[in-house]
Amino acid sequence: MVHQYKLGGYNIVLDICSGAIHVVDDLAYDIVSVFEAKDRDAVLLEMKEKHSDKNLSDEELGRCYDQVAGLKEQGKLFSPDTFESMAGALKEKTAGVVKALCLHISHTCNLNCSYCFASQGNYHGERAVMSFEVGKQALDYLIANSGTRKNLEVDFFGGEPLMNFQVVKDLVAYAREVEKEHGKNFRFTLTTNGLLIDDDVIEFANKEMSNVVLSLDGRKEIHDRFRVDYAGNGSWEKIVPKFQKLVEARGGKNYYMRGTFTHANPDFLADIQQMLDLGFRELSMEPVVCAKGDPSELTEEDKAIVLDQYEKLAELMLERDKEGKPFTFYHYMIDLTGGPCIYKRISGCGSGTEYMAVTPWGDLYPCHQFVGEEKFKLGDVWNGVTKPEIQDEFMGCNVYARKECHDCWARLYCSGGCAANAYHSTGSIKGVYEYGCDLFRKRMECAIMVAIARAFGDNK
Repeated sequence: MVHQYKLGGYNIVLDICSGAIHVVDDLAYDIVSVFEAKDRDAVLLEMKEKHSDKNLSDEELGRCYDQVAGLKEQGKLFSPDTFESMAGALKEKTAGVVKALCLHISHTCNLNCSYCFASQGNYHGERAVMSFEVGKQALDYLIANSGTRKNLEVDFFGGEPLMNFQVVKDLVAYAREVEKEHGKNFRFTLTTNGLLIDDDVIEFANKEMSNVVLSLDGRKEIHDRFRVDYAGNGSWEKIVPKFQKLVEARGGKNYYMRGTFTHANPDFLADIQQMLDLGFRELSMEPVVCAKGDPSELTEEDKAIVLDQYEKLAELMLERDKEGKPFTFYHYMIDLTGGPCIYKRISGCGSGTEYMAVTPWGDLYPCHQFVGEEKFKLGDVWNGVTKPEIQDEFMGCNVYARKECHDCWARLYCSGGCAANAYHSTGSIKGVYEYGCDLFRKRMECAIMVAIARAFGDNK
């Protein structure tokens, strides 16, 4: 399969199954578009007519055609998909091995965000905080089920995890005590709305957290429309100075400013610009995840705006590069030379298998977006996975398990997409969240163009 598009002044041709990316001139671009449908003579005749203004000789036309044919012979164009038989190999090889846990250290929150997928932090259940004993058992469970993996990941999540900060500190201290004994290395991350950040939090985060995710929706009027306390007061002015202090203390590294855009701000580039104006450089803006019919839900009318915003964002990134003020956008991070192996690219994210979420009571769920969905409860941190049939269903999640993915050019970039989004959209973890697919494809086109532009500089 080949995907072609024009963006940023480049003619881009992706050979999906080989992973080859070609930047070509107009003639080669047009030859590729009809190469498989017509014979050589018909292609050359069509190109001679289409590019008559260039006065190309038959020799020049033939040479370009032959170069395209040569790329096909080398397996860099129109390469076949030979990966389907490998789709379950990685998960079969790592079956029973857990590498990461999302600890729901707090099922309560000091904000009352209307679009919150976690129902304002309690996940449609009781408000609670995780005890040290439950958290310790979760870490013991991770160590015991991590096989030969040395590097283990733990996310402190909520609700608002800083509402249970002492237990966070105690669990990190416990992990540091036992990791060397078991030949492990823990990597911790923290997601926070920022209200409870103080000097103690900053010092601890800089010492122990490999990454910190900070929730900010960009413009004050947008942020304060949604991210309010229980009295209805906005939080922008309270948290921005704290975020700035924390980021400065971290040397401007190892954090993400994470925003959410909704029906209220499909023009999210203005929010990105606000984050940049505040001095933040590691950015992410995520489309809202909410129930059908929710006032925050992105509409079809919003989609055209969002797709255009992604293109304008790519242009802004390149402009800032030239100004010596680069920034990172999470969804545009792509490595064209050393990305994930094909096994990872076709097997999916690992939710429910190598990655799980732990509730304050120690229950195991496939990931944080399934918490509260009782039918997806896998077991608990004392007894492990007691419903292997649920885990087996997630084991079967891969890019080839979704018929809608078979003809999608982006399938080896998204690995079949998010199982939680698929479930909430279609009722099946092997379904497809079509709206999200449209956004993902545009993000990938933009990400690849930015990587090409950075490699080529101004030479198009």
